[in-house]
Amino acid sequence: MRKIILSVILIIILVLTLFSNFILITPAPSEVIKFDTGDTAWMIVATALVLIMTPGLGFFYGGMVGKKNVISTMLQSFMAMVIVTVLWVIIGFGLSFGPSAGGFIGNPLPNLFFQGVKTNTAWSLAPTIPMLLFALFQAKFAIITPALITGAFAERIRFWAYLLFMVFFILLVYAPLCHMTWHPEGIFFKMGVLDFAGGTVVHMSAGWAALAGAMFLGKRKVQKVNPARITYVLLGTGLLWFGWFGFNAGSAMGANGLAVQALGTTTTAAAAAAMAWVFFDKIMGRKLSAMGACIGTVVGLVAITPAAGFVSIPHSIFIGIVASITSNLMVSRFPKSKIDDALDVFACHGVGGMTGMLLTGVFASSAINPAVTDQGLIFGETTLFVHQLTAMVIVSVFAFSASYFLFFIVNKITPLRVSEDKEELGLDISQHGEYL
Repeated sequence: MRKIILSVILIIILVLTLFSNFILITPAPSEVIKFDTGDTAWMIVATALVLIMTPGLGFFYGGMVGKKNVISTMLQSFMAMVIVTVLWVIIGFGLSFGPSAGGFIGNPLPNLFFQGVKTNTAWSLAPTIPMLLFALFQAKFAIITPALITGAFAERIRFWAYLLFMVFFILLVYAPLCHMTWHPEGIFFKMGVLDFAGGTVVHMSAGWAALAGAMFLGKRKVQKVNPARITYVLLGTGLLWFGWFGFNAGSAMGANGLAVQALGTTTTAAAAAAMAWVFFDKIMGRKLSAMGACIGTVVGLVAITPAAGFVSIPHSIFIGIVASITSNLMVSRFPKSKIDDALDVFACHGVGGMTGMLLTGVFASSAINPAVTDQGLIFGETTLFVHQLTAMVIVSVFAFSASYFLFFIVNKITPLRVSEDKEELGLDISQHGEYL
């Protein structure tokens, strides 16, 4: 049955792509747009930088799991690049950035198979670069989001079930959040909610989905395993930090001062968070570990993401330290005996994203970014903070509830969890027939 379904899917995609120019006709633009070559060059580089984050995440997660699950864990990230790219071109971009349907979701029809997404058209909020480049840049954000979730249910999920969940998640969770937050007609955007590069859209959604997945799948048979390759974790962290410059600085949509500001806040928040994590570990009587330094770095990167283009360098250091200590406490006190979030995705990405989002409402400044109309609490204004808090609650409830429901639906279609003997054997062998 599975072979028939996969064959039908491939045939449908082949037919639609073959005849798309006849089925979906988009009129040519009436005038030629002259794009900024510097902005275009930078955004091509930023797009590549964001893409490299997903293989980096594969190394980061792959090094943390047991030796018999490394390949499966890394492949989950790699397949996100494969599946989400195709899905984004077919319908994902239209759902996220197509004409708004009530501020909640986009109408995908005008942009099916990237119709109208050309090198001679532009997105309204990125007028200096081709629309095709903007769409490809946004595709990389969609790619890494479901990959982030995989750390929560590592070492126990069936691979085909994961792929199905990923498709549903992009269409029914990621796309609506993306539209609401980043589309000019989105309800959060019109409310004045600030999310520079994905604190809500990427990290909070992934964090809450991870918690839902960990709860639905239940605990692993053996929870405490020795990390397979801490050197992989170090390498993955380096790739993530490197790629995050494209993630945050690229969200300025041009080679400009705002991109430089975002790059500066990104690197200082990451460094401050890594420092705070290892210092706090030492204060609490734990050893200064490579794993701790890496996790702290990533938490800092997560927390600064929504604030990167809105806050000053000193405030980014504050955000990194506060997020690091908060996530550290969450990791140490998380009820692992009841909920097996294998790689602490919720404690790091969920909590880190929420911390960053709230602190954006504290430190956002019009002096840093003129687009900030309501400044943060520290400047004596309360409107932005209230909006950030409201959106945080809405996103949390929606992302968790919708993701849990999707896990339930997928499990009805095909079992989510591997059998005990396959879990004991390891996913590398049982799911892929490969091993280190």
